[in-house]
Amino acid sequence: MMRFHRRTLSVVVLPLLVGGCVSMAPEYERPSAPVPEQLRYSDALSSQSAQALPWQTLIHEPRLSAVIEKALDQSRDLRKAVANIEVARATYRIAQSSEFPTLEASATGSRERTLNSPTNKTAITQSSSATVGINSYELDFFGKIKSQTDMQWESYQGVEEAARTVRISLIAEVSTAWLSLASDQSLLQLARKTEESAKRSLVIVEARIQRGIDSNVALYEAQSVVHQARADSASYAAKVGQDRAALELLVGASLDDSLLPQTLDANAEGWVGDVPVGLSSQILLSRPDILEAEHNLKSANANIGVARAAYFPSITLTGTGGVGSNSLRGLFDGGTSTIWSFIPNVKLPLFDAGSRDATLDYAKANRDLYVARYELAIQTAFKEVNSALARRVTINDQLQAQNALVEATTKRYATYDARYQKGIDTFLNTLISQRSMYASEQNLIGVRLEALLNRVSLYQVLGGGLAQKSE
Repeated sequence: MMRFHRRTLSVVVLPLLVGGCVSMAPEYERPSAPVPEQLRYSDALSSQSAQALPWQTLIHEPRLSAVIEKALDQSRDLRKAVANIEVARATYRIAQSSEFPTLEASATGSRERTLNSPTNKTAITQSSSATVGINSYELDFFGKIKSQTDMQWESYQGVEEAARTVRISLIAEVSTAWLSLASDQSLLQLARKTEESAKRSLVIVEARIQRGIDSNVALYEAQSVVHQARADSASYAAKVGQDRAALELLVGASLDDSLLPQTLDANAEGWVGDVPVGLSSQILLSRPDILEAEHNLKSANANIGVARAAYFPSITLTGTGGVGSNSLRGLFDGGTSTIWSFIPNVKLPLFDAGSRDATLDYAKANRDLYVARYELAIQTAFKEVNSALARRVTINDQLQAQNALVEATTKRYATYDARYQKGIDTFLNTLISQRSMYASEQNLIGVRLEALLNRVSLYQVLGGGLAQKSE
């Protein structure tokens, strides 16, 4: 069995006993949030926040839930984000390994026949050795390697937060695309219904013209309604196809018709639940995009430590220790001698034409850049949340008013149509009331969609469902 002496072990283990280093990176301080402490238009403080609300609790429509589940499983954007996490994790592990020495073991042996010049005789010589050593280990007295590891760690954490942003964005985008498809399906049905109604009115107008009751003006007006509804039907049919293609691209797979919506009626209000909102704007600091910006800032802060450490000497050790013998058998039966080598290398920077100064200035400026990006991310989040909250305050009133408007215009059209068929009123009034009813019904579908999308948007901008990190 191979044996090592104390002297050998001391050469190998010596660098491991050198502990501690001085970090040259400035102490990190989180910048103060450049926004008010409270959100406008928010609820009273509640026991639950949007970040603690899983998306499965938010979405009440089973078909939409199934589509979101499929997207989370199939989306190429999400797969790319996960792959980026693996790349960042491996990069961090590579950087972390630099903090520790690399131990290498080697064994060599030689046997040769040589000529002895004086005697002109040959002789066979042989030697064997086995060593364990450290290959070029830098002692981190000034924290350069530790700062490099911290940089990669923060970058890795930032990539993880970016992946969480992709996930919540995917949920919101799939929900938006699915609901938009439902809206365009409703608009298509409305256009086709209006087209059929206009065709019936056209038949009546043509009959009245044949009897000499109406003029060609009424005919042209009736035809304009038919052609407008027909054009709308073609336009919305194209939008439905485009919506489905966009949705399937987000999902990353084709979707069965049973998972797609056919209309956006009054029952659709319950498809998406309400989103709880607190008063404090501090909740925004937990949004994954803001956490990503903060990790990037910390990484830039650690880079200053790397730049500062470049001003100081670097000490690299290379050492080996082991046993050697004139015969291979001697390595195992005790006929060995201790062999070792110890090579310290010290590099002291003297003159670099200002390269280190420029590197440090760059690191500091880069840190300031990420401070500005972090603060801008907070301000953007504050604006997004307040915009969504401001719309939520008014959307229900608008929805109620639009429902009342549709009811009124429908009654108005029915009245004028009945009066026209009895010969009491002109077709122009009927036409005007029909167009008004058609426009109000279109607007109602749009407001319904906006009300649902407002909940989805509010859930997204509040970092909904991200209190627990996903795998």
